[in-house]
Amino acid sequence: MENKQIDTKNKLDIGLTFKISRFKEQIKKTKPHKHDEYYELIFISEGEGFHCIESEKYLVTSPEFYFLKPGQLHFWQFTSIPKGFVILFKEAEFDALKESDLLELYHQLTRTIRMELKVEQFPGVLLNEILNEYNRNASYSQPIIHGLLKALLGKLLQISEDLPHQSGLPQSTYDKFHQLLVKECPRLHKVNQFADLLNTTPQNLNAVCRKQTNRNASEIITAQILLEAKRYILHTDNTVNEIAEILSFSDTSNFVKFFRKAEGLTPIQFREKHFQ
Repeated sequence: MENKQIDTKNKLDIGLTFKISRFKEQIKKTKPHKHDEYYELIFISEGEGFHCIESEKYLVTSPEFYFLKPGQLHFWQFTSIPKGFVILFKEAEFDALKESDLLELYHQLTRTIRMELKVEQFPGVLLNEILNEYNRNASYSQPIIHGLLKALLGKLLQISEDLPHQSGLPQSTYDKFHQLLVKECPRLHKVNQFADLLNTTPQNLNAVCRKQTNRNASEIITAQILLEAKRYILHTDNTVNEIAEILSFSDTSNFVKFFRKAEGLTPIQFREKHFQ
């Protein structure tokens, strides 16, 4: 008997990290599938049917919003023609150094799987603006889109605060890890330190992170420390010694080795490069 594997779809062309389009206006039962390494924001303004995500089956009650994460299994069963918008993006779309506030907004939203909206809450104006700017693809289109995305995510989080069933969703281990990462990094550097705070094992934390991001916990922690280092190097006048101490390195030489391994430059060379 032939084994049938679950499809993994990639709707982002090679090199693309962002895309917005209108939801396909057709009644078609889709096969269970997963998406490859990107997030999907789905806004349904019209339509009836069912949306299955992993083991949960949701009745489509438009207008509504869904947030799908990389690797999540889902499929649709529509009974009337749907309308809406779909936004696809990878984390690489955003500059972690300059757009940390935008990244934090979408990380806060990852706790949401589904959100029922009132008709007046459907962000059609924002979505149309993002779509028009994406299709225009002109000078400054990307910063304009990112500004509109920031407003869109903020509006969704604002709406979610008024939904008691949303605020009561249990946090996943990865969500808790990300919150701790922002709070405790760079004070903590090791996987076992975060695992202890999460009452889990380093092995389990690594498995959770790989499933969510295709990176282990150590790689994620390293990326966060590096981000913090770049912020201090570029946005403060602190010396390398002072930054090493702030970032909880045992001595300056260890910090310099860490930074050079990641960037191919010393902290001083990195600072000079950006202020030439």
